[in-house]
Order: sequence, then structure tokens, then C-alpha cells
Amino acid sequence: MAQSLDYLLKFVLVGAECVGKSSLLSRYAEKTFSKLYVPTIGIDFSTRSDVVNGERLKIQIWDSSGQERFKQVVWPYFRTAAGIVLVYDITDEASFIKISQLMGEIKEECHDAVFMVVGNKCDLESSRVISKEKGESFADEHGCKYMETSASDNVNVNEMIMEVAETVLSRKQATD
Repeated sequence: MAQSLDYLLKFVLVGAECVGKSSLLSRYAEKTFSKLYVPTIGIDFSTRSDVVNGERLKIQIWDSSGQERFKQVVWPYFRTAAGIVLVYDITDEASFIKISQLMGEIKEECHDAVFMVVGNKCDLESSRVISKEKGESFADEHGCKYMETSASDNVNVNEMIMEVAETVLSRKQATD
């Protein structure tokens, strides 16, 4: 007999194209990584069950397309998200600018969501253009947590999801 869940949590990964949202999703949910780039069309999702602070969770992670033409398709998924992870590529200035634009738009609609800013591709340190301090400062400015990840090297991927899940759970338990 399957154990019942304590919570179902929905998280959304958002950011520009090619920042590694799909790679983070597959690394967390399926424990795999592929160097092959296949753009997300609209939105995709995976689930994984986990135990966080003794609570049995089913975590749905929605991977939103970074392509502007899919913005209207993706937007409704934000409104019901418990956690929103804004992902940028530490080697790409434009992707950092994109999360700044997205932060304002999304925060207006999703007041109750937990936000995290993620600098992805930290394995490419020699090509870095966004300093860790700049990412941390941006996150602090918006009252968010910050983390750097690498889907290819499996650095902080589980920790990123667990951090968001723990924050969501503490908020839910404080209101129960």
C-alpha cells in the first residue's frame, strides 16, 4: 500500500532560453543530464517524491519555456506555484537582465510564492560574467535566497529544491 502524502508542492523554473532550466529539472527528477539542447515548447513538468523535515512531499517542478512567444501559455502556471526559481546562466549577462525583468512581473502576481534566484552553470567558472556577489546582491534586494548550481556536474541541484521546499513548508506550517 502506498504511503499518503502530506503535501503536494508546485515549483516553476523560469528564465531566458538556454540557461539550463530543463537540465536542472531532469537532473533533479530523473537524475540524468544530457548535453543535447532541446528547447522547451510552452511548459513541461516532472515530479519526484521526497521527505523534507519529516513530511512526505510530492514535488511538481514545471519548466517554463524561455521563449517570449510562449509567455501567455506559461503565465497561468505561476499563479498557483508555491515556489518560483528564477534561473540565469552565470556566463550570460542577458540572462541575468531577463530575470530582473521577470522578477517584477511575477512578484506582482505571486505574492505568496517562495522565490529563489539561481546562477546556473557554475562549472563554467572560467567563462563567468556575473559574479556570485552580484547574484547574491540581486537576491537580497528582492528578499530571496540565492544559490549557484550546475546541472552537468550535479552541484546544488537537490539542495536548491530542498531549500525552496523547506521554506514553503515552514510558511505552510506557520499558517496551519
